[in-house]
Amino acid sequence: MDDVGSPRSAIVEMRRVSRRYPTAAGTFAALDEVDLVVERGEYVAVVGRSGSGKSTLLNVLTGIDRPTGGTVTVAGTALHDLGEDGLARWRREGVGIVFQFFQLLPTLTVLENVVLPMDFRGGRAARERDRRARELLDLVGVGDQAAKVPAELSGGQQQRVAIARALANDPPLLVADEPTGNLDSATADRVLEVFGDLARRGTTLLLVSHDRDVARRASRVVELGDGRIVVDRPARTREPSGV
Repeated sequence: MDDVGSPRSAIVEMRRVSRRYPTAAGTFAALDEVDLVVERGEYVAVVGRSGSGKSTLLNVLTGIDRPTGGTVTVAGTALHDLGEDGLARWRREGVGIVFQFFQLLPTLTVLENVVLPMDFRGGRAARERDRRARELLDLVGVGDQAAKVPAELSGGQQQRVAIARALANDPPLLVADEPTGNLDSATADRVLEVFGDLARRGTTLLLVSHDRDVARRASRVVELGDGRIVVDRPARTREPSGV
């Protein structure tokens, strides 16, 4: 997680980023020369109608997909210059991803799910990995669930475990794809409180969501329409039209 006392600097720099796909009707621009800069410690909600380009932006930003034009830099790493092996290595430590459907491994305990990314990365003793995992589970409010398997947890608890897992390797950026989309409103509210706590601690957050509460709680709202940024404003001034 970002150090709260660090000077603010760009964590995300997307410059004239496009992602175009050939179709029977011609070329479709899922992203059309998008410029986006996210500073250290910002809490950004990316919103927009279905098909606006939100998921494509997230996929390009996390190295899951490649742009067909422009440059993508995260915490000083130029993703557009990395090969597939380099991208795979970068994803293990350069970004934490929280998915809508949790994607926890069902046969592992909660603790083991959080330890796993540290196992893949290496560089920490087993005792230190265990300590770090327990610290993160406590941070998101599910430390008492460490010995259980995911099926024994509620949806909100599983999502909080997924957040802890995404933070395991101290990534400079945490992104979430519809993190409350599979939760009821009360549970979603508790999960958003966790993101708010992380933001106050200095974590750089970028959440893609249709949830109005995400836009209200973020410090900045970026709205996409037809592959372009149509609104980029501080949150809480007015509701964006595409949420």
